[in-house]
Amino acid sequence: MNLRRIIGGLVLFFTLAACANTSKDTNSLLWKISGNGLKTPSYLFGTHHLIPLSFLDSIAGLNEVFEATEQTVGELDMSKINEMQMKIMGASIMPNEYNYQTLLSEPDFQLLDKTLKELIGVGLDQLGRMKPAMLSNLISITLYQKYYPNLSGGKSIDQHFQDEAVKRSRPVKSLETAEEQIHTLLGSQTIERQAEMLACMVNYPEMLKTQMDKLQTAYLAQDLKALNALYEEELPDDPCPSTQEEKDVINKNRNIQWLQILPAIMQEKSSFIAVGCLHLVGKDGLIEGLRKLGYKVEAVK
Repeated sequence: MNLRRIIGGLVLFFTLAACANTSKDTNSLLWKISGNGLKTPSYLFGTHHLIPLSFLDSIAGLNEVFEATEQTVGELDMSKINEMQMKIMGASIMPNEYNYQTLLSEPDFQLLDKTLKELIGVGLDQLGRMKPAMLSNLISITLYQKYYPNLSGGKSIDQHFQDEAVKRSRPVKSLETAEEQIHTLLGSQTIERQAEMLACMVNYPEMLKTQMDKLQTAYLAQDLKALNALYEEELPDDPCPSTQEEKDVINKNRNIQWLQILPAIMQEKSSFIAVGCLHLVGKDGLIEGLRKLGYKVEAVK
């Protein structure tokens, strides 16, 4: 098992999500931001953190707008990925007062152990000190690599844009610190709640596969309507529903924080902003948030 490689994917994977589009704008993953005192426009691009770079060839105007900007902005500074991996390892350890024998029923304990051995190659005898949220994400990233071997691995879109900025001697800025993203990943739920969601995941693996398939198809088609339907879908018999508070931690609350710092970043230099596409649209998204701040935000066609 190459745990370090898996954790590297995990840094990107946990923000992987569908785009939610509630406006009537043209479907697009690329958006121009202008007005409100900006001397030159900035651009916002919605990424899928595990899609291959070849997908970028299908985005009309992408290369042109990237070349027209002066700096690149991402969720994290990817040049510090190794440092973040080490911090994740430290934060992933479960407090001593918890163990999976007491957190899970015996059937769920055995099923989790079997799932880990089948997917990752080792079971709870080696991974039993990791927080449930860490195991949930390790299972998710490994399943993704299993289901989509031709689309997994290699450089992420997020990393690509930052690397290209460095090649052009452009600044790279981040919207979050490693500590903030690690808290969202591993510290925003109680250990008990993490264990509940982990047990549900291993009991209903087909549900995760279905969601991944829908997301994959919709994103590759740049079909924001389908992505919106997937994001807003409320299954009446969903065995593993997230609370609104949990959804807000991943998306809304982070958008609010980013909207407080993006104006100064864009005022300083024309910026290419690449973040997970969940953060772009919807009533709590960056597109509507920027419009409320007085910017003109329009799809690049």
